[in-house]
Amino acid sequence: MNKGFLLMLMAVGGAVAAHATEKEATMTQFFLSSASFRNGQPMPAKHTCEGTDASPALKWEGAPTGTKSFALICDDPDAPGGSWVHWVIYGIFASTSALPENMAKTDAVSVAKQGMNDFGKVGYGGPCPPRGHGVHHYHFRLYALDTELKLAPRVTRKQLESAMKGHVLAQTELVGTYQRD
Repeated sequence: MNKGFLLMLMAVGGAVAAHATEKEATMTQFFLSSASFRNGQPMPAKHTCEGTDASPALKWEGAPTGTKSFALICDDPDAPGGSWVHWVIYGIFASTSALPENMAKTDAVSVAKQGMNDFGKVGYGGPCPPRGHGVHHYHFRLYALDTELKLAPRVTRKQLESAMKGHVLAQTELVGTYQRD
């Protein structure tokens, strides 16, 4: 192989690696947290069926440039019948960086629209795993989108995911746990 060609390959490879590192750094800056619980830790009973079933307060930062809206899906992959959807909320304004605790369980709230959970209701439905089933993990996934979704209230997770396809700029996740003995 000629020396000039090798140098060119090394330069291109370095540029690709630098680009990948820059992209990964941008993606890791998008961060979701809660004043209600820490990542990987138990959720307080007030956010479950054993309490007031109030949605937790959520806050995020570091959304990528070009974000036009956000969407959030909360599910429990440990549910006996497969993943159980607890919350679908979308059309969250790009200027929003937090959702308050105990959001109304209505089709629309001040900053977003809400979809159907697997309890057959609109809005947040908190953890309520079967007794003695062990620890369940509740994944709050926040998506930064490059578009404003034109969806009516009450869509399902599947409908939301279909509408988001090709529009996700970044994703971040917060996991809470809960167990009923």
